[in-house]
Amino acid sequence: MERFVTTVDKISRGVGHAFAWCVVILTGGMCYEVFVRYAIRSPTAWAFDLGTAMYGALFFMAGAYTLSRGNHVRGDILYRTWSPRTQARLDLFLYLVFFFPGILALIWAGIGQAEQSWRFREVSVYSPAGFPVYPLRTLLPIGAALLAVQGVAEVCRCLICLRDGRWPPRLHDVEELEQQLIEKYHHEHPESETGR
Repeated sequence: MERFVTTVDKISRGVGHAFAWCVVILTGGMCYEVFVRYAIRSPTAWAFDLGTAMYGALFFMAGAYTLSRGNHVRGDILYRTWSPRTQARLDLFLYLVFFFPGILALIWAGIGQAEQSWRFREVSVYSPAGFPVYPLRTLLPIGAALLAVQGVAEVCRCLICLRDGRWPPRLHDVEELEQQLIEKYHHEHPESETGR
C-alpha cells in the first residue's frame, strides 16, 4: 500500500511539475501582450486565448499534484488539534461520501463535453482568432481521472494512518520561501528553538 501511495504521488508530482510550465508561458505571453498593446499600440488577437488555455490547463492538471501535497483548501481550525487517527477517520469519511462521487461525476460530464467538443471542433466564441477549445476540454476528464487516482492514494494514506497512528510522510518537494527562511534561521540560531 505504501509503495502504491509513493508511486501515485510521483506521477502526480511529475504531471504537476510538467504543467507548472504553463505559468511561464502564461507570464511570457501576457508580458508580450502588455508591451505590444501599450508600447507599440498593436494588441494581439491571441493573448486572451493563450491566458485562458494556460490557466485552464494548469488548473485541470495540477489538482492531483495539489492533493498529493495536502494543499487543497481545508477548514482546519479544529482538524489540526485532533489526533492523526481522528483526522484519518474524518478524511476517509469525506473521501468516500463526497470526494469520489463528485470526481466520478466530473469525469463522466467531462468525457461527454470533450466528446461533443471534438465532434464539432469547437472554437471559442469569445476569440477573434478562432481558438480551438476541444483540446482544453479533453484535459477536464484527464485531470479528474488523475485526481481520482490520487484520491485512492489518499484513502490508502488514511488507512496507513489508522493502522500506524501517524501520517505517512509525503514526498519532499518545493517549499515556500518563507518556510525555507524559517528553517535557515533556526539552523543558524539554535538557541531560538526553545522559544518556538
